[in-house]
Amino acid sequence: MKKESRALKLRLRLQRARERWITWREALITAWPLALVVLLGFGAAFHYVKPAPPRHLVMSTGREDGLYHAFALRYREIFARNGVTLELRPSQGSGENLMRLSRGEADIAFVQGGVAGNWKGKDGWEGLHALGSAFYEPLWVFARDDQDGRSPLRLTDLEQKRITVIQESSNARALAYRLLSANGITEKNARIQPATSAQEEFAAAESLQQGGMDALFIIAAPESPIVQVLLRSPGIRLMSFTRAEAYHRHFPYLFRLLLPEGGVDLAYNFPPRDTELLAATANLAVREDLHPALQSLTLAALREVHGGNGFFQEAGEFPAYRNSDLPLTAAAERFHASGPPFLQRYMPFWLAVLADRFLILALPLLTLLLPILRFAPAMYSWRIRSRICRVYGELKFLENDLLRRRQIGTLSPEARADLLARLEAIEADANRMPVPQSFSDLRYTLKMHIQMVRERLTRAPENPD
Repeated sequence: MKKESRALKLRLRLQRARERWITWREALITAWPLALVVLLGFGAAFHYVKPAPPRHLVMSTGREDGLYHAFALRYREIFARNGVTLELRPSQGSGENLMRLSRGEADIAFVQGGVAGNWKGKDGWEGLHALGSAFYEPLWVFARDDQDGRSPLRLTDLEQKRITVIQESSNARALAYRLLSANGITEKNARIQPATSAQEEFAAAESLQQGGMDALFIIAAPESPIVQVLLRSPGIRLMSFTRAEAYHRHFPYLFRLLLPEGGVDLAYNFPPRDTELLAATANLAVREDLHPALQSLTLAALREVHGGNGFFQEAGEFPAYRNSDLPLTAAAERFHASGPPFLQRYMPFWLAVLADRFLILALPLLTLLLPILRFAPAMYSWRIRSRICRVYGELKFLENDLLRRRQIGTLSPEARADLLARLEAIEADANRMPVPQSFSDLRYTLKMHIQMVRERLTRAPENPD
């Protein structure tokens, strides 16, 4: 008895295991075409997802002792905090930076306002775009009083004068020459010379103080040592561009800045009167294929470094689109309109990038999965029921054959035996049919109907041949 009980338990376990395997097998057979649809949708979505952003960028700056390079060092720290290496490459100015970008030797570069348009033309830098402006670069023109104690009031007054252009970069010299030329001052009626190194710059400032020079052009921040020294030097006046609006009309990349009386030093009232200055903008240019996430990271770095109050700017004024030499990228347009991408506001950079790429993939997949998940149970049920319906079809054919034979009087013993054999085959097929446990009621209903047909076939009267 114990052996029979154990054998019975073993058979029951094997039966349950078989039924579970049948259920899983049917589910997998049903799922694979649906999974194929999902994979195809995933592949289509992946085609439109940009690859992960690189972790190494090259930035072309300016002179190593210049303002551009100093700011780039701060950007590099911000990039490093976000897992991106920013390689800095010094240059001779905006022209070289643009060439590096166009040749693919740099990903990001400083470009002074007006350089891209004046040097090669707006349409000449195909594939280059702007992220926006980072800060103002004021132009300071210091002039020495003449022997009668009069100071030049306009650039036109510098005719026959000795002029030094402090040339932190080639574009600074080009800007000074354009302004002088617009006022009729050229190398034919004035002596113009550049100062190309820090040593030459301080020598030029000293020469202006001692009377060896009549005027000095410099593009620098108000905190520049040369600017601070010359503002306080007796006999040297900071020229005011009273026609600043006219300059802006002729040179749209130049902006009017106001240096108020006492703006540099209240105690000594430097400068002694309101002074209007001209300023270009320092802009960030990029290659159009720079990953949008890295564009947003660069703009976030600009906001962190330049977004506060400054001598000539209000909090939040930069970064902004102040120069139209190069078109804005789509990512920069969104940043200037609504700030950093939503995920980058609340997540670390790389986590935000990963989540953003996942969402781009997940949204179309969810669009496919929702109807598929609703359709899958119906498809699963249809597959099981279709098998049972097939057996019902065979049973119906047999029953029709029985009725036809009775009507025409051909139900002989041989015909009955043939029909019973067919019925046994149908029943065996029903018994072998893999049906999940949840659909067992359909199998038993089928077997009951098979038995009903068997009884009808057994009771049917025979007809002689």
